[in-house]
Amino acid sequence: MTFALSGQKVLVYGLAKSGVAALRLLRQQGAQVTALDARGEDALGDVAREVKSLGATLVTGACPPGLLESRALVVVSPGVPLALPELVAARAAGVPVWGEVELAWRSLEAVPLFGITGTNGKSTTTALTGELFARGGGRTFVGGNLGRPFSEAALTPGDWDALVVELSSFQLEGIASLRPRGAAILNLTPDHIDRYASHAEYGEAKARIFHHQSPEDFAVVNADDAHVLGLARQARGPVYGFSVTGRPVADAPRLAGLAVAEEGGFRLDFNGERYRLANRALRGAHNAQNAMAATLLARLGGVPAKAVQAGLDGYPGLPHRLESVRVLEGVEWVNDSKATNVDSVLVALRAFPGDVWLIAGGKGKGAPYAPMVEAGRGKVKGVLTIGQDAPLLAQAYAGQAAVHACGTLAGAVTKARELAKAGDTVLLSPACASYDQFKNFEDRGDSFKRLVGAL
Repeated sequence: MTFALSGQKVLVYGLAKSGVAALRLLRQQGAQVTALDARGEDALGDVAREVKSLGATLVTGACPPGLLESRALVVVSPGVPLALPELVAARAAGVPVWGEVELAWRSLEAVPLFGITGTNGKSTTTALTGELFARGGGRTFVGGNLGRPFSEAALTPGDWDALVVELSSFQLEGIASLRPRGAAILNLTPDHIDRYASHAEYGEAKARIFHHQSPEDFAVVNADDAHVLGLARQARGPVYGFSVTGRPVADAPRLAGLAVAEEGGFRLDFNGERYRLANRALRGAHNAQNAMAATLLARLGGVPAKAVQAGLDGYPGLPHRLESVRVLEGVEWVNDSKATNVDSVLVALRAFPGDVWLIAGGKGKGAPYAPMVEAGRGKVKGVLTIGQDAPLLAQAYAGQAAVHACGTLAGAVTKARELAKAGDTVLLSPACASYDQFKNFEDRGDSFKRLVGAL
């Protein structure tokens, strides 16, 4: 499966983070690289300077006719659709077109890869799986669609005992040989409708995670999701499921084993092992699913059971995703700034039994807020609104919960400090983008943590 790159003319299409990492890897391997990006040099800024410092040729704007067809290989960033006419023409001319993860894999085939995809929960499951493998003592790379581009691992291929990689549908479109030892699909809900003609087409992109596995490899799938189980029929090795109900959907393929949620944790029905879930970073049914998937990947990948439990207990969680900031006088303050849409807030609300003061608002996305109101019935004691969509939130909650118009996040934190009593939770879960008042959701979450820390 090797592909000799030294002296070859290769084009990198798209200079986001993964594209730049691919360029570095190609130059390390001696390729003659041309980098193409639709943005101009001024917009690329430091990226343009790095491209040139690496000895690559930079082309900006529209793709010149015939450029791709003259290359030995084209490597695309995930954000570049493979259906672009110039990429279609390149493939028709016999030029291989790979995603960045495929390029990285060609240097890392000797290292066991554990790939994770799905619509929701990929980042948490990837980070948690990496934690479990690291607790097992292995040198573990964690990245892909999460954080570090996969090509960064390939720059030092001898440094790793395991690769734990989040794989988006866009990345999976561009694989040609990438073979996970363990491949997980967590769930499948409608997403990326601007890129896929149908939900089925989106699902088939996800199912590519199974396509290069062998019978010695394994799959991990959500046994409560009928669409995922249908895709699992494409797996070539044993299939293991995880379930919060304990009752896989009726048309499930034959499962080699099942992880089943139970009070306080979950069990593996095929070996009798039980694991507790007492970590606040893994609260909620959605995180029970993530934990079961990560545990199956780790245990089937050779991580000892004691190391798995230590990882479940010690996992710190990802920033801005139901992140427990502090407990002050019996009140827990939780940063869920990553919840930039209504569906994400529904997940957050399910994670708490009640007594929630909800901080919400920002730049809305047009979705109705009624599902939040319904999900919070009997749980949400009051809503503290901020940002551009504050009036719409107040209208949705009118007569359903106390609404306090706070305007700014600082005002909401101050008001929550006045209102919350011991046993309550103050939850920043905005349901909105942050751009009306902050640079991004990370900036919003960091601001919340600073404000709460100063109380």
